[in-house]
Amino acid sequence: MGRSSDRGSLVFDWNGERSSACGRVELNDETLRDGLQSPSATEPADALKRRLVHLMAELGIGTATIGFPAAGPRMLAQCRLLAREVASTRLPLALTCAARAAPSDLAPIVELAQETGLAIEAAAFIGTSAVRQAAEGWALERMLSAVDRAVAFGTRAGIPVMFVAEDASRAHPDTLAALCLAALRAGAGRICLADTTGYATPAGVTRLVGFVRERVTRSAGAAVGLDWHGHRDRGLALANCLAAIAAGADRVHATALGIGERAGNAEMEQLLANLYLLGATSGNLQCLPEYCRTAAAALGIEIPAHHPVVGADAFRTGTGLHAAVILKAQAAGDSTLADLLYSSLPAAAFGLVQQIAVTPASGRANVRSWLAAHGYDPDDAVLADGLLAAAKRSDRALSDAECAVAVADALARAAVHD
Repeated sequence: MGRSSDRGSLVFDWNGERSSACGRVELNDETLRDGLQSPSATEPADALKRRLVHLMAELGIGTATIGFPAAGPRMLAQCRLLAREVASTRLPLALTCAARAAPSDLAPIVELAQETGLAIEAAAFIGTSAVRQAAEGWALERMLSAVDRAVAFGTRAGIPVMFVAEDASRAHPDTLAALCLAALRAGAGRICLADTTGYATPAGVTRLVGFVRERVTRSAGAAVGLDWHGHRDRGLALANCLAAIAAGADRVHATALGIGERAGNAEMEQLLANLYLLGATSGNLQCLPEYCRTAAAALGIEIPAHHPVVGADAFRTGTGLHAAVILKAQAAGDSTLADLLYSSLPAAAFGLVQQIAVTPASGRANVRSWLAAHGYDPDDAVLADGLLAAAKRSDRALSDAECAVAVADALARAAVHD
């Protein structure tokens, strides 16, 4: 029998973030709204859409944005399909629909809520930066009036309303505060700060979230939810989510595999993996690979082999020195140690295992591991030498079929010599 090491005794955490994980942070999945805005995404089949919302709930994701019903009949049909699925199966998943800050956009959300009996949240957005104001020719007074009318319409109709400050990361503080306060006065229960162009840095997120907490939500004198929605144009979306949580945001948005407009959004699977390390998840992370595979199939995208957590190479090594020490821990029956040696994330947490590949960089440990896993004697020098030689001749990792051919060749050569 092997032993299982204690992670805490092996890893000194220089990050020091676990205690600041802010408990159980809420998550909003934007895959079926923002994700579908990707120019490369395909329209998912209804069955895959349904499966995705079930996987979201199983992962412990609390809210899903299911579309933009005012965008047209197809999107309205998607929102109705998913709202009915959640209502009929009683999924523990709150729903949000996007809308421009206009009563006409909120009206179909009100109808969906009344039809299904769900408290579907309206995420009413308006551009808050001078960039957007200049392009639209908007005066602040007109924007304030639009926000007031839209939020008040939703509130009177009995649905929760979240005011989304689009392009908040480039907005002037006075403009941002005025619009947020107008939304709260009209009855909004949440404020969402959107880094629409992926402009923010973690330091900027900290200042922005801190400003809104101090200038807006505290002055409101009531419990106000604060959301963060970020894009990854600068490659900082995940880091920005973590900064937003540390700064006091109580809900953050992400999409499966980071799919979304332009360079995409924060990656939900990577966000969940990081929250796991922070002790801030409660769902079943064993289904995370299925969630990502389902999203990839639904949206018609490929998962890169090197993608963190769910890529084919995420927990796979072909280096001889690395493989040798991982196998040594596995041979001792210490799965915790094996998971920690060359990974900050434990494969087992996501229902995965460490894998040993046979590549040009491999050593004898790799080939012995492959032989043992496929029913051969790992101590057979002829087979090990033959497979290792084939690996060294290759310019890439060998497939199982190629390894089998190399072993068969080694056996044939040995038989001739005998």
